[in-house]
Amino acid sequence: MKSEPRTYTERPGRTAPKRPGYVSTTNACKLCKPLGAALAFRGVEGAVPFLHGSQGCATYMRRYLISHYREPVDIASSSLGEKHAVYGGGPNLKQGLKNVIRKYKPQLIGIATTCLTETIGDDVRMILNEFRRESQDMDLPALVSVSTPSYAGTHMEGFHAAVKALVEQLASPAEPHDGVNLFPGFVSPADIRYVKEILHDFDLPGVVLPDISETLDGPAQAEYSELPAGGTPLAGIRAMGSARASIEWSRTLADRLSPGRHLEEKFGVPLHRLGIPLGISESDRFFEILGNLSNRPMPSKHALERGRLVDAYVDGHKYVFGKRAVVYGEEDLVVALTAFLVEIGVRPVLCASGGKSGLLGRVIGELTGSFLDKPPEVREGADFYDIAEEVQDLHPDLLVGHSKGFRLSQKLNVPLIRVGFPIHDRFGGQRLLHVGYRGTQALLDRIVNAVLEKKQADSSVGYGYM
Repeated sequence: MKSEPRTYTERPGRTAPKRPGYVSTTNACKLCKPLGAALAFRGVEGAVPFLHGSQGCATYMRRYLISHYREPVDIASSSLGEKHAVYGGGPNLKQGLKNVIRKYKPQLIGIATTCLTETIGDDVRMILNEFRRESQDMDLPALVSVSTPSYAGTHMEGFHAAVKALVEQLASPAEPHDGVNLFPGFVSPADIRYVKEILHDFDLPGVVLPDISETLDGPAQAEYSELPAGGTPLAGIRAMGSARASIEWSRTLADRLSPGRHLEEKFGVPLHRLGIPLGISESDRFFEILGNLSNRPMPSKHALERGRLVDAYVDGHKYVFGKRAVVYGEEDLVVALTAFLVEIGVRPVLCASGGKSGLLGRVIGELTGSFLDKPPEVREGADFYDIAEEVQDLHPDLLVGHSKGFRLSQKLNVPLIRVGFPIHDRFGGQRLLHVGYRGTQALLDRIVNAVLEKKQADSSVGYGYM
């Protein structure tokens, strides 16, 4: 049977791809949905991520996460085999939960489904209700479940679905308090630490969900701890429905996956939504929101960091102005990076993501319209075959994205600025700071230095002074 051709967003003057139509993914620019859910659950205090599916899923995800974060990552599994595809995985799920409770004594188990259990139709909510009734003699942890079939989304959809499930299944009415809920999306442990520092400087009590600042970047321990310290406290999640406000970093998140929107609709918690605060404009907006919520001016420490960043924009402009960049990765990170790049004079020529929110092109058009005479090419649902084919006529000077773009950067002989997840071929990916004035400064320095290094390497003179 002949397959349907892949579809593309048409643009004026753009010719259709010349290759024959087909349906496939070649070197995906995304990861699987339950991996994102496991990451989100890992950011909760005393939590164990649990995949309801085959052992191979958990093994693959553990290896993938460990390679980036350089931390031990335990992910439990119901270890289904061939017979469970026929008879169902309920008994394995229940036994697996008992084993995890006995071994880890967790405060929460986050149960994410996989392709196998979604395909055979296991009703996880029903199985968990049966488990609770059958285990009334046990001191059960909180059990939060989320549907995450890989064939129906990306790791970011799994991540957001898990965060919303935590809020949906745990938050409850309580006495109003002055705390702020912060949903940062998928950023680095270093970013989370910095954000918590900013909240402290504004004297704003805050609950960050998820908080991977310690659980995926912890200190060396004399003895191995099965449950790492840190993470968002369960009490904090339960009290989210009574917070002063919620702040959500996303420009492409659908309301159906938004924990902030859920809290607003169910509990009346005001929602402030903005993009990931990368670059001066979006960072200004974040600090403005915090100032309004706290009734405080920007702390002098951060005002000085902003001033130094403005100075660095001026100093670095002559090196990066007019450079052409390809940006790829998770949709919200692509949006944030694109907005930052146009601020410093770099022209994004292609913005690509494996996600399919349907919002990427519109949002990028809005953010770049006042900077560029022509918006960049935008590709949703893209893989690296698409990206490699697209860049042939775009002549980029830079690639900005995670380490899966390394082969393409080699082929094009252009620098790769490693940002986001995964970064498997360099050390310290979990400690890269991206957000706020401080993170923007660090990223600007890396980009300018990559441009200088390329110029130096390509020159017969060597340019010992620039």
